[in-house]
Amino acid sequence: MRFKFLIILFLFLFITNFAYSHNHYPITRNSVSDILEGKVLYNQNCASCHKANLAGATDWKGLDKDGHRKAPPLNGTGHTWHHDDKTLHAIIKYGLAKLVNNYEGKMIGFGDKLSDKEIDSVLAYIKSFWSKENYEYQLKLN
Repeated sequence: MRFKFLIILFLFLFITNFAYSHNHYPITRNSVSDILEGKVLYNQNCASCHKANLAGATDWKGLDKDGHRKAPPLNGTGHTWHHDDKTLHAIIKYGLAKLVNNYEGKMIGFGDKLSDKEIDSVLAYIKSFWSKENYEYQLKLN
């Protein structure tokens, strides 16, 4: 009886955690308030590298003076829209250095500064710059 209870408890906790941890995907650009909040947060945390217009660093495919990869554009002209929301959210939250072995860039994580909801708002703002085709393609990845 106790074993059965533990299995049921485990399944409940696993399913509940799974459901709640992924319920914010897909991230859309449908909410004006999310986009506006995302714009403020983007300008405070991201624009210094990815630029205010989301165009990324000049010659972004090259390396900076320290030998690190430069910040790519987020406005739909780079590769950001090729990734699903879970990946994009994790990159912002944890930084690429924690996600990619031998990463040679400066993308730090912002999980200590931004909540999950705030990260989603930043992504809604970023998505507001993408073409309809890129946006729809990316939504299908989720």
